[in-house]
Amino acid sequence: MMQSHKFLAGAMVCGALALTAIPAAAEVQKFHFEVVGTWGFLENWKQYEKSFWTERLPKASGGKLSANAKPYTELGLKGYEVMSGLKKGAYDAVHALTSYSAKASPALEGIDLAGVIQDFPTYRKAMTAYRPILEREIAEKYNAKLINVYTFPSQQLWCNLKDRSIKKVSLKDLAGKKIRTYSRTLGDFIEGLNASAVTIAFAEVVPALQKGVADCGITGTMPAYNAKWWQVVTHNIRVRVGYAATFTAINMDTWKGLNADTQKLIMSEAKKLEDDIWAFESSLDQKGMDCNASGPCEKGKPGGMVPITPSAADQAMLKDIAQNVVLKRWAKRCGKKCADEWNATVGKIVGMTASP
Repeated sequence: MMQSHKFLAGAMVCGALALTAIPAAAEVQKFHFEVVGTWGFLENWKQYEKSFWTERLPKASGGKLSANAKPYTELGLKGYEVMSGLKKGAYDAVHALTSYSAKASPALEGIDLAGVIQDFPTYRKAMTAYRPILEREIAEKYNAKLINVYTFPSQQLWCNLKDRSIKKVSLKDLAGKKIRTYSRTLGDFIEGLNASAVTIAFAEVVPALQKGVADCGITGTMPAYNAKWWQVVTHNIRVRVGYAATFTAINMDTWKGLNADTQKLIMSEAKKLEDDIWAFESSLDQKGMDCNASGPCEKGKPGGMVPITPSAADQAMLKDIAQNVVLKRWAKRCGKKCADEWNATVGKIVGMTASP
């Protein structure tokens, strides 16, 4: 009889332990998200953003979380529009660029100021330091919960100089050129070159370069290849003028309607996605430059552009423009408190100061 009691007691303990070992997914509530992603023909969407909502979350939640996820390009939306739609509740979640969302919050530009950072490791340190500011601004200005932040390949200059026999090009040679941009901070940089900033939607850049509406454009290394800029561009000037900082955000009303276990699961999976994209984009950066030049290129035929490595004089000019044009103008439109926050985070890491 004593042994029987011991057996029952042991069984009860094991049963209790089994209950506590049930995965958190058992407590996740059922929810179907409406999601907007970035460009459908680029790697971030094809390999990461889409699968996060249609594979990773459904699997991690035991099928309780699902989504209808489509990119900007399929929905006919511009990147500038998605955060206002999220704020209004038109969708539950979006993937958006900080530069596209900065109209309501100049502070969002602070993580991707043109010409300030020239390598991925430094950029990620800066992103980590600045993240609390991004979280606050996205919550206050857009009623949304930030769940991760990541990057595209480095944004570089791509110019149609019409003659591939030209092997030496400096930043000074871009004075007077019309250069495609997509953000205020890039426009400041271009004006610092004594060139003209032209705002052109990404899908319209190739014909614009072909027709001479623009002489050069700014985009990421692999996006330039995927969008076939190599068909109309002769030179790649390899200065890093930005990284197209990107984040995933969930409408705050939607977020607050999810229970704690569901929120915890989403944040955990979002962190894994963030780490995966950072590792991928760091390796994709050089692959994009190779594909646009003479190769090797696993994606197809090399573009044949002439690669231009910036000289010491170019690097000095880049830093001067970043400090005395880009940072000054941004600090003026963002304000002292905003600049002070940047100086204590990103500025401390890169050794630069933003002051109007």
